[in-house]
Amino acid sequence: MNANNVSPHQSTTGAVASLKTALRDTYQGFFDITHNSLALMGTLLAVAVITLSARADLRQNAEQHLLGWLLERQEALAEDTVYAAEPSAIDRVTAALPAALPKQQANVAYWLSRKYRVAAEPLGALVAEAYEIGAKANLDPTLILAVMAVESRFNPFAQSPVGAQGLMQVLTRVHTDKYEDFGGHLAAFDPMSNLRVGVRVLQDCIKRAGSVEGGLRLYVGAVSTDGSWYIDKVMAEHLRIQSVALGKPMQRYVPQARTIPVVAPTEPVVPAPAKPGTELEAEGPAQPSLPSGGMTRS
Repeated sequence: MNANNVSPHQSTTGAVASLKTALRDTYQGFFDITHNSLALMGTLLAVAVITLSARADLRQNAEQHLLGWLLERQEALAEDTVYAAEPSAIDRVTAALPAALPKQQANVAYWLSRKYRVAAEPLGALVAEAYEIGAKANLDPTLILAVMAVESRFNPFAQSPVGAQGLMQVLTRVHTDKYEDFGGHLAAFDPMSNLRVGVRVLQDCIKRAGSVEGGLRLYVGAVSTDGSWYIDKVMAEHLRIQSVALGKPMQRYVPQARTIPVVAPTEPVVPAPAKPGTELEAEGPAQPSLPSGGMTRS
């Protein structure tokens, strides 16, 4: 038959047959290679098992290598879990840029940072809060900062032997009720919560005593002494911080505190009504036998 007389149908049938033959040969070759490879792997595995069974030293070495590999994999997975990204972590940080604060507050934040070797950013947040809360409580913010400096040196996790905790070293077990607004007594280790509770306690002490010096004596819980050692330290630091805030030369001489007899009230003192917009208000006198706050107790 002449090639020119081959019909298109016959050409298509031949192409399909050639394609089927090629696919069949490819499949058969792949099967043969895979089958032989699996057989070879099985043989090698059997030889390895027999060898390890006969040689205890080789078996122990193989076990150590396998264990080491598994431990490395476990550590790698643990690192991925521990160091997972958490972009919202910044929301838990108590910090503020001192350069963004008013000049007086910035001066105080930088000075305290240098003196107490604490980062300026967390101190910036505490200074700003002390100024804000001091205005509401009618307390000098530099006095609040002085109490923090003497009590804890700005360590929010400080704890005294008698259980005073946090920045302001408030006796948490005595003032647990004051932490209820902040979620519970563990808020004593939150810088802002401890600062606010400490200011409430200090404000109450000053109202009860009728003076800043007397309030400091009650705050530290001085019973067997007049508390002058504590009062002198706080007032001296208060004047230094005040001078820094105002940009004045540091005072070289700080008058010592006078002896202040403090007599516990025989009747409960009714606190004055809160002024509009005032968040802090004394809650009446604490028990005379219990110290109000402070790091060191007499």
